[in-house]
Amino acid sequence: MSVLGIIKPMLEIRPILPEEGLAARRVIYTVAHEMFHDFETLDETISGYATEWPLHDMEDIQKYYFDNGGTFLVLLDNGVIVGTGALNRLEEGVGEIKRLWLLADYQGKGWGYRMMQLLLDEARRQVYTKVRLETSPEYQQRAYLFYKKLGFYDIPRYGSEFDDIGMELIL
Repeated sequence: MSVLGIIKPMLEIRPILPEEGLAARRVIYTVAHEMFHDFETLDETISGYATEWPLHDMEDIQKYYFDNGGTFLVLLDNGVIVGTGALNRLEEGVGEIKRLWLLADYQGKGWGYRMMQLLLDEARRQVYTKVRLETSPEYQQRAYLFYKKLGFYDIPRYGSEFDDIGMELIL
């Protein structure tokens, strides 16, 4: 607490706990809702995403991330998840950054950068020589520019999303 009696937020980044998967998924869907579905309610968007974009990797975070050469981190504000970021093994020597999503109030304040640095540190610990990610320069322009600023460069798309491009960073 400050001298004026105002409670300062307690922000921290740490690995996700097993029981936090649904809350993390909700953060991802909330950010996507803000980007893509302003005409629907958040609950309508989440309901639609549950079938159209189910995030299968988050059904077993331990197996998909922690047991697969990576991690899944969450950004918490006073114990409430407000951001996510993950790393997993894509192929031999190559890690993949996934699920880097922050609620709007936490964007542009350095938290995405801090999350990315922790993910890149983990990639180096896993002895990856490079990391890749996918994003949409059209729909996620801010993220695309952020990755470019960090040194990622465009590569051919390697996933199934037609509007995404691949990006890569040599470690």
